[in-house]
Amino acid sequence: MKYNWQLNDWTNFRYNTSEVNELAYDCLKNISMFAGNITALPEDIKQETIIYFMVSEAVKTSAIEGEFVSREDVLSSIRNHFGLNTKIKQIKDLKAEGISKVMIDAYQTFNKPLSKKMLNEWHLMLFQGQIGSSKMDIGKYRTHKEPMQVVSGSIGKEKIYFMAPPSKDIDIEMKKFIQWFNQTAPGGEYEIKATPVRSAIAHLYFESIHPFEDGNGRIGRAISEKALAQSLGHPILISLSQEIEANKKSYYLNLERAQKSNEITDWIKYFLEMINASIVRTKSQLTFILEKSRFFDKFKNELNQRQRKVINRMLEEGPLGFKGGVTARKYIAITKCSKATATRDLTELLTIQAIKRLPGEGRNVSYELDLH
Repeated sequence: MKYNWQLNDWTNFRYNTSEVNELAYDCLKNISMFAGNITALPEDIKQETIIYFMVSEAVKTSAIEGEFVSREDVLSSIRNHFGLNTKIKQIKDLKAEGISKVMIDAYQTFNKPLSKKMLNEWHLMLFQGQIGSSKMDIGKYRTHKEPMQVVSGSIGKEKIYFMAPPSKDIDIEMKKFIQWFNQTAPGGEYEIKATPVRSAIAHLYFESIHPFEDGNGRIGRAISEKALAQSLGHPILISLSQEIEANKKSYYLNLERAQKSNEITDWIKYFLEMINASIVRTKSQLTFILEKSRFFDKFKNELNQRQRKVINRMLEEGPLGFKGGVTARKYIAITKCSKATATRDLTELLTIQAIKRLPGEGRNVSYELDLH
């Protein structure tokens, strides 16, 4: 079996425009409407929203690759960069700091042309904690002679999903890719006006070359979001990674199928549907951010330090909150207080209607935030 890059029509990506144009139009319309909603927010909430989505993207794009970074450290790193922490916080999780730096740089340089230097810097940021301790080529394209394969399964029972071009060809392949990306950008010689289509192709094209030993998925998703942002003229605040991570099996299956041919109509349709689904997910998260802001406005003078700490911890979990709600036991674990104090704090929160009780009796009593 041959992969897309081994075929005679490699990089001559073809698709049925009549099947993808309507989807592409819907994507652009939905992204633009959502961007308008963000723009209309008060400045303080807008800033919080930007940070919230950057943190979510950083955590989820890492989770797709099996890297579980500290959400708290990602948040601290991003807030450090934007000067929002009254005192610079030390970041213990270097992986969290690395992906945060990539998110920030991609956000701030969305309108700049793609370059080898930019990609290598992103790779260096991702793996800054492994410099000197890893045999991997960090901050540069792979050079090893062994085949670059995407595999799964135990030793002796591996399944090869994809094999990328050999390392000796990477420089040439990436020069072509970077040239294609910049020439198809808004105002480029071969501009692709259907921006979501360009984003879909860019992701597939980059992932098929697989230029780095590790980190290709995270960098590839940043590239696809860069393609969307360039068309809109501002950074986008939708998290493709959240949608991919929620449906990871489908993502890899569609990517595997697409890497067997350069007729990519089905891939583009899948990718555009995923963009639209991510917008729906992101809208619900924006609603949650607004509800959270109203919640703190309402109770800001009624919460003690322990209550605020627990509520902030619950809100970090997103719209769904803690699985099973917060119990006295969880409250004690977070605040290190006594059982009597935890019971009294929870009772006060229930009285002022900051939380509501979930079904259950005795030790099973739990609560969730009352955001409505």
